[in-house]
Amino acid sequence: MKLIRLISLLICFCPPVFADVQSVRLWHAPDHSRLVFDLSSPPEHKIFTLQNPARLVIDIENCKMADALLKDLDTQYGAIKNVRSAVWNKKDLRIVLDLRQEVTPKSFPLKPNDQYGDRLVVDLYDTNPDVPEPEPAPAAATVDADKLAQEKRDIIIAIDAGHGGDDPGAIGHRGVREKNVVLAIARELEKLFAAEPGFKPYLVRKGDYYIELRERTRIARKASADMFVSIHADAFSSPKAHGSSVFALSQRGATSETARWLADKENASDLVGGAGGLTLGDKEDVLAGVLLDLSMTASLGASLSVGQEVLNNLDKVAKLHKRRVEQAGFMVLKSPDIPSILVETGFISNPGEATKLATSNYQQQIARSVFTGIKNHFTRVPPPGTYLAALRNQGRLVSSGVREYTIGPGDTLSSIADQNRVSTATLKQLNGLKNDRIHVGQTLKIPAP
Repeated sequence: MKLIRLISLLICFCPPVFADVQSVRLWHAPDHSRLVFDLSSPPEHKIFTLQNPARLVIDIENCKMADALLKDLDTQYGAIKNVRSAVWNKKDLRIVLDLRQEVTPKSFPLKPNDQYGDRLVVDLYDTNPDVPEPEPAPAAATVDADKLAQEKRDIIIAIDAGHGGDDPGAIGHRGVREKNVVLAIARELEKLFAAEPGFKPYLVRKGDYYIELRERTRIARKASADMFVSIHADAFSSPKAHGSSVFALSQRGATSETARWLADKENASDLVGGAGGLTLGDKEDVLAGVLLDLSMTASLGASLSVGQEVLNNLDKVAKLHKRRVEQAGFMVLKSPDIPSILVETGFISNPGEATKLATSNYQQQIARSVFTGIKNHFTRVPPPGTYLAALRNQGRLVSSGVREYTIGPGDTLSSIADQNRVSTATLKQLNGLKNDRIHVGQTLKIPAP
């Protein structure tokens, strides 16, 4: 009995084990700011807000932190005006965020992974975020086309650079980070579509910050996107793995997503983005299920078609990991009404491919390949009511039996003919060529398969 009491006393008087805040990072996104605390052990914490002036208080139990860690935080932008800290209850760490505006806070701990240890994440969401609008496309070349562009809408391409902010993605040879590579490629792709009449690009992630996966598809829907393309760079345990890939949603993933939308009537009633223009809130469950299945089937078919176009064009500048579009249950591909593809531009874990992916020249080549594939698809099947559809109706767009191909670096007439399984003579006759000479940027008519 005495031993038990002694053990109890020792437990009561045992000093607490303190966690150390090892670093603090701050990221700014258009609609929120993210504060990340790297800790030496799992945190126990709570947060609460104060008014007049607006503040957010973060209490972390049995924790200590050097004041110097807060000095380099970029509080010039975003909701956080200033960050300060103090000891609370002689053992806890209290961090006070002075705010420029009211926010909706969200906090959660994260377990260690390959790149980080224990973390505490605090997200500060704007109370009234502005809904971003796609930037206007450049004017068309002629007066006739100007008038047509005013009457018919552009095809909106949502371009999603994977990862970002606290999530670097894969880290390759010499520290090349996936999040930086894919954002650079996404920006190049944005430039190409911005310069192409009939198209309007919309960058889902515009800077170095993280966006939740479902939020990425929601942003695309808010922008009324006709197409969603997510850019990534693959990684594998072996540095020998190489090649580009294109993914569309798997049938199993499509089925599960249909069930999710049907189960969430509130979300289903707001399913109005993209090419589908689908509303389910006023439908009976059976009819809603049929409509969703039809929408998912159409979107998946379009995804596979445009994905193969992109893959065929990537084959001109990169080695392919697989020659056919693969299918998987990636979260960002699960839009019932928006055709969606995920492009793995290469294996960043492969030293050779990581070195190329880090160069602006190769990033431009990859972007042009993706651009040409998407453009070829929508040239063949432009959505009704669009500028390209109007051109087709006027006989000013290449017919459905023929598609267009934009020549890139390294292309030859014979290689284009071989890739598309036609003869060079056919290509020369269809395009009015007198010889085999072609140049980068030139557009060729290709007989559709």
